[in-house]
Amino acid sequence: MDLVALCVHDLAALGPGGLAALGGALFLAGLAGGATHCAGMCGPFVLAQVAARADGAMAGGALRRLGGAALLPYHAGRLLGYALLGAAAGGAAGLLAAAAGWRPLLAAPLGLAAVLMLSQGAARLGFQVPLPRPRLPVRVSEGLVGRLRPLLLAPHGWRGPLLLGLSLSALPCGLLYGALVAAASAGSALAGALAMAAFALGTVPALVGVGLLGRFFGRRWAAAPGFRLAGAALFLLNGGVLGAMALRMLAAA
Repeated sequence: MDLVALCVHDLAALGPGGLAALGGALFLAGLAGGATHCAGMCGPFVLAQVAARADGAMAGGALRRLGGAALLPYHAGRLLGYALLGAAAGGAAGLLAAAAGWRPLLAAPLGLAAVLMLSQGAARLGFQVPLPRPRLPVRVSEGLVGRLRPLLLAPHGWRGPLLLGLSLSALPCGLLYGALVAAASAGSALAGALAMAAFALGTVPALVGVGLLGRFFGRRWAAAPGFRLAGAALFLLNGGVLGAMALRMLAAA
């Protein structure tokens, strides 16, 4: 029962204010990655949904068009999916640290997450970082798109977009994996879910921008040098924060 309670309730594994700092760092990572990465990778799914709902949105006035571009059920599905992944990562890491009897073991995923965030920042500054880039095999990706097409093009209702967002939350993505490693350091399922929910919320503004401005957002705005520099600065800041948290945890051991 003690391990179950740890998995669900422990929100202080990272020390005082640690969860708030982790959540803030992942929110900023989502904000930076949303504009410089997610807008291109997930933009086609957003645009297809907006196009499928275009007739109804145009007939409903400006407010209806804004709601159609926001795709709230889709983003709710993504948030739920990311939170579930964060719960699995945080719960597993927390149970491992508890079984080892040494809570500072959670500094290891924090340090790895710091390296991954720093590499994201370096890549946006033009430095070549030799990290693996996860990709789906062509046959698998084609089959996945075929299975998701009814949800992707559903013109009405909220269940389809919600399930679509939930399904797409597990797509291979280096930025997502970095966030998951950081969420694992939270040390419990609940804390990991909260950390990944913060990351998901950070990605929403850029994808709403894609829904409102279409491909113009990805081509002209998100790809602008200023955006890339700002994104690099945020990733470097995140890496520094996560690294400092890892060192603080080890020093407190």
